Amino acid sequence: YARDQGSYTGPMKFSVFNTAPERATFPTLGYAAEPEIRAGKAPLTVGKADPTKRELEGVGVVASAYEPIEPKFSSFKAPSAGRYKIKLCGHSVWVGPGTDPKKWFIPNLDDISKGRRPEPVTVYALTPPRVMRRIGNIDLQPEVTETTLDVFLEAGESIRVDAVRFFRSRPGRGRWQNPLAEKDGQPGLVMRWIEVEGPLREAWPTAGYQQLFGDLPFKKSPTGALKIEVTPRDGKQDAERLLRHFVQQAYRRPVSPAEEIRFLPLIQNALKTGSNFTEAMLTGYAAVLTSPGFLYLQDAPGRLDDHALAERLALFLWNSPPDAELRVLATAGKLHQPAVLSAQTDRLLNDARAQRFVSAFLDYWLELRKVGVTNPDENLYPDYYLDDHLVESAGDETRLFFTELLKLNLPARNVAAADFVFVNERLAKLYDLPPVLGAQFRKVTLPADSVRGGILTQASVLKVTANGTTTSPVVRGAWMMERVLGQKPPPPPPKVPAVEPDIRGATTIRQQLDLHRTLESCSACHTKIDPPGFALESFDIVGGYRQKYRAIDGKDRVPGFGKNGQRFAFYNALPVESSGVLNGQKFTDIKDLKRLLVLNERQLARNLVGQFTVFATGAAIGFADRSKVEQILDQTKAGGYGVRSLIHGLVTSDLFLNK
Repeated sequence: YARDQGSYTGPMKFSVFNTAPERATFPTLGYAAEPEIRAGKAPLTVGKADPTKRELEGVGVVASAYEPIEPKFSSFKAPSAGRYKIKLCGHSVWVGPGTDPKKWFIPNLDDISKGRRPEPVTVYALTPPRVMRRIGNIDLQPEVTETTLDVFLEAGESIRVDAVRFFRSRPGRGRWQNPLAEKDGQPGLVMRWIEVEGPLREAWPTAGYQQLFGDLPFKKSPTGALKIEVTPRDGKQDAERLLRHFVQQAYRRPVSPAEEIRFLPLIQNALKTGSNFTEAMLTGYAAVLTSPGFLYLQDAPGRLDDHALAERLALFLWNSPPDAELRVLATAGKLHQPAVLSAQTDRLLNDARAQRFVSAFLDYWLELRKVGVTNPDENLYPDYYLDDHLVESAGDETRLFFTELLKLNLPARNVAAADFVFVNERLAKLYDLPPVLGAQFRKVTLPADSVRGGILTQASVLKVTANGTTTSPVVRGAWMMERVLGQKPPPPPPKVPAVEPDIRGATTIRQQLDLHRTLESCSACHTKIDPPGFALESFDIVGGYRQKYRAIDGKDRVPGFGKNGQRFAFYNALPVESSGVLNGQKFTDIKDLKRLLVLNERQLARNLVGQFTVFATGAAIGFADRSKVEQILDQTKAGGYGVRSLIHGLVTSDLFLNK
């Protein structure tokens, strides 16, 4: 066990950076301020002398984590990579206003009381100086809250917490202000301690040890190079036996007796040149794991045998080699039986490891891996700038949504239009939905007049298809055609300049595209690409609904303060035009477009089958494969082309069963 009361960057544990209270960390005792400690007139802690009082000590902030305010529990560092249980203790507080009536938004760190609402907190694993990996989200209530996370930590990582709803004070032009500040104060957060249990290890010998060394005895290594040293009973026989077993597991298919001992000379040579038995075996294992038999799929063209089928199914739905049950069925020659294959597909989808499929497939299909690539423009989108929690939540929503489609076998039309969303507080605010509190997600039924529902209006997709400063109907329209409708647009003709949106606000992107389409070389393609993109112009670079564009010049300045504490510097510009014509049918806005899309739900399902096929097999749908796709669609039509049914249909079709 390790317990850490928290430490903060700066010359002291409690410090005020650049004399700015909003950039301070401040001491508390329960729900009360500690002005004597903050002034340096009292010790930082009572320490072990008074455990009861020590339990009440905490460190508070009114800003979220950002240089130079970087709250972290840095006296704890994971001694080795492994699984840990982390218990965090803290609560929300209310910090009083400044004494100067003109500067009421400056926090009075000597005026602390109980919080008025829960505060969402993101917990990161931190590798110095600032490499962070999210390991959990928690909500700290006004009452003292203890929350436990079960996480994996790398060696040397410490714990950092971020009160993600708070602003990130940045120096800049003119007057700053905390956007959450009210006349009588502002919210704050206090962390008291973390308690870490770990690394949590299985009882020895672990499953991993048994895979490598079977039942051979071991002892602590005297050299320190390895943690343990294995003692063979018969070095030659044990080496051959263990290597054969390892190769059989690693290669995911039957191997010949000669192939099993292909790397035995490496082990024997290592023993002859001074390596102990453990080191020699690891040399042989490393050779196996870098060999083509492990790294590459080696299926012969034609019908897959049962072992190749087990491998393809496991890599598809678990992103891992087949487990023991799949191997047993493959060895018995039963996996090709339709009922067995269907049952195994359900088993894999119902397992927690199917989340690997969800994450990997969405990274490929929706390009979700790019959701954090661009940053919102500081001047045009200060309400999104520095909001890591919004970006992280956007990706979480899409993964939860797709998981729900799989779990409930919902119709494919939900890809374009659904009557529910998964939101936490930050996304509910972005989507203009009834407020919810905290970082935790919940499934919410949409109001009848909502523009949300389906992947097209999710923040992750809208962010992936924008560049952080502007949106383009061409980019979003082409993305939608390829990823949702399965109709890849042709590449642009050479030497035709791209259309750049006007951030000065003099013209809209639609007006520029109208001129662009007068070029004969551009018109044919843009007539197909642009319309769906026009509907998506109702959403800004992170997915907020808008009726007007933003510009850096103008007369209609928008009031408010951004997450950086600086006054908004953008203006309302020209109105968004979201109407268009798709396949000869007119639509007025995004709701109208989604209505048209679900009229052809078979095409939505057809695209999904194609996306699943490429992801599972690496081969695109060819002309000769179209009848096989239509057969899958015919089989699933009665159930509305359920997403899970489409996977079942693919797995039992020749598209999946053949190479």
